[in-house]
This record gives sequence, C-alpha cells and structure tokens, in this order.
Amino acid sequence: MSSIAGQAPPISLRASASPMDAAKARTRLIAIDALRGLVMLFMLVDHVRETWFLHLQVTDPVNANTTDPGLFFTRLLSTFCAPTFVALTGLSAWLYGQSHTKAQVSEFLFKRGLFLLFLEFTVVGYAWPTQAPAFPPMAFWLQVIWAIGLSMIALAALLHMPRPAQFAVGLAIVCLHNLLDPIRLTPDSPYFIPWALLHQRDKFEIAGVLFKTTYPVLPWIGVILLGYACGPWFARGSDPAKRIKRLLTLGLGLLIGFVVIRYLNVYGDKPWFIAETPLRTVMSFLALTKYPPSLLFLMPTIGTGCLLLAAFESYQDSKAMPHLALLGGAPMFYYVLHLYTLKVIYNIALVLYGPTKGTVFGVDHLRWVWIWVFILIPVLYFPTRWFAQLKQRRKDIWWLKYL
Repeated sequence: MSSIAGQAPPISLRASASPMDAAKARTRLIAIDALRGLVMLFMLVDHVRETWFLHLQVTDPVNANTTDPGLFFTRLLSTFCAPTFVALTGLSAWLYGQSHTKAQVSEFLFKRGLFLLFLEFTVVGYAWPTQAPAFPPMAFWLQVIWAIGLSMIALAALLHMPRPAQFAVGLAIVCLHNLLDPIRLTPDSPYFIPWALLHQRDKFEIAGVLFKTTYPVLPWIGVILLGYACGPWFARGSDPAKRIKRLLTLGLGLLIGFVVIRYLNVYGDKPWFIAETPLRTVMSFLALTKYPPSLLFLMPTIGTGCLLLAAFESYQDSKAMPHLALLGGAPMFYYVLHLYTLKVIYNIALVLYGPTKGTVFGVDHLRWVWIWVFILIPVLYFPTRWFAQLKQRRKDIWWLKYL
C-alpha cells in the first residue's frame, strides 16, 4: 500500500501463523484503507466546492473576517486529506518493506515517485475543470500528486537512515520549517526556482510554460518520513491494544499541543485574532496555512487522523468499514476518476448555462456542493470498487500496482 498511489500490501503470513495473527493483520490493514477512503470522501467535498465556486476562491489561510462560515467549514473539512495521505504513504512504504529489502523499497519508491510526477504533468494536469482544451497544458499547478511523488523520491533515500535519525529529521522539518518563512527569494535569484519548489509558494516560467508551486514539498518530506518511522507500530504480530493506545496518545497530544501553541500566538502560523463575533474568532483560530503546511496546520490534521485510525481499528464491525476500505484500496484510480467526472460535469454546465459568474460557471448556494457530493458518491464508488477488486485478483498484472 502506498497511499494515494497504491493500496494495502497483501497479507503474507507464514503457513504456521495462527488465525489470530491473520485476523490482526487484516484488521490493521482494513483500518488503514478505511481511513484513506474516508479522507477521499472529504477530498470529494472540497473538489466539488472548487468546481461550483470557482468565483469564490478562498485565500490561504482562509480569511476569517470575510468568508462565509458555511464555506469556511466546508473548506476546513478537506484539510485532513493531504496530511493523512502523505503520512499513510510513509507508513505504507514501511509495510511494503516487511516483505522486501530496503533496497527494493527504495527502488519501488523512486519509480513510483517518478510515475506520479509523470501523471501530474499529463493526466492530472489536464483534469481540472478550468484547464483550457489544449494538450499539453501551458500551465501546471504543482499540487498533491506532485508533492507525494517528490516526497516518495526523497523517502527512497532517507529510509536508509537509522530509525531515531528518521524521527529526528522528520520532526525537525515539521516543527522548524516555519523558521524559514521570512526567507523570500525573487525571480532574479539563482535559487528562486529550487526554493519555490521546496518552501515558497510561487510561480515561474520555463520555456514559456507556467508552473505554480501550490504544494511546496519540504514539509511533506517531513510528514512522509515520520509516517515511515512509525511503521513498526503496525508490524505483523504487533499488539493492537498497544498500537491503539499509542495512536490515541499521539492524536490527543497533537490536538492539545495545537491548542496550546495556537493560543500563545507566537509560532507556527499567522496570528489569530479576536473578531466581532465568537464564531469569527473561532474561525480565525482555525484558519491555518496549508501551502506550505504550517506546523499548526499539521498538528490537528495528523492528530485527528491518528484518532480516526485508532477508532477504525477498534470498531471493525461498522457496516461502513468495508466500503471505505474498498475506496481506499484504489486511491489513484479514484483520484483521476473523480477529477475527470467533475471536469465533464462542469463543462456540460458551462455549455448549457454559460458563464454565470464572470468568466466561469458557478452556483449561488453551498447546498449544491453537498447535493452533488451525495450524487457522486455512488457514481464514483462502484467503478472504484471494481478496480480495487481487480487489483486484489490480478496480482499478475504488474502495472496495476501503479494505479
């Protein structure tokens, strides 16, 4: 399994393994896939919002003074997606290493990372609703697939470090990268493009093609490395009760730490403020920087992910779990499918009704976002389920693992 780029590794137990060991292995992997499936639904909410509200683009962080509260909290729901996906990618790489050598894991991560970069510049880059009908596109927004691909390539090298060093480097990146925020380079600097790719959200041109670094990659490298370093918690035969306790402790610790650091208003993100109403004050407190993800953005999102993973492993009898796990079993397929589904719907609406909001088509009420989410869930679920089951059946088709 490798998060958005793959699925859970097959459960490979010795012939002498007990039914209890097999059950433990299946439980931990279903929980991981189910968590990924849930955040994929959150991602759908945000991308439907972007499709119908192109005329109301939110800032980063979201402006708590002017943004409609409904739109603010709809956007807030999606903040869990990228941190969870990237952390699970690191965890998945470690799980893959249980049945492969480090050299094999490193090679696989490097190839998978290159494949994701290829997708970003081809299939994914053309998928957004407002992309002009030309191929290849003349502008690329380097987004989450790009970030995961580069993070995988970085992890291919970093996983050879001792585990304590992995934790130390991952924590240093996540906790201290906000110290780099004052460093702002201009296009005349020879380091401008590398710095824009690593930490400074910006745009640049190469050979007449515009690139915008929506997802500067440095903090994501820290997240994927920490996910990998936590892999032994999920080792075959590990005690589920101990793992759940660790996840609960880590999740609660991150949430409490976030509240304390955010309240102090001294580090980790742009300051919050007392607004005219309590609701707007809460919105200010929760308005966090995603591009690149601040320390305070990552703490509550990853903390909540830990709590959800513990809950999913604790409550396996929920009827929703198998369905979420199936969604999480083919994330790359789902990602591309949902983008092109939204692109087709948007362009049909644009043809039928024309540009209702300036140069784009848009709607007036947020309820249409949620209506379309509930319409699209079954539309996307059944083909994704089919593909996930195909991957499970056809291990002989080697290229399926890249989707």
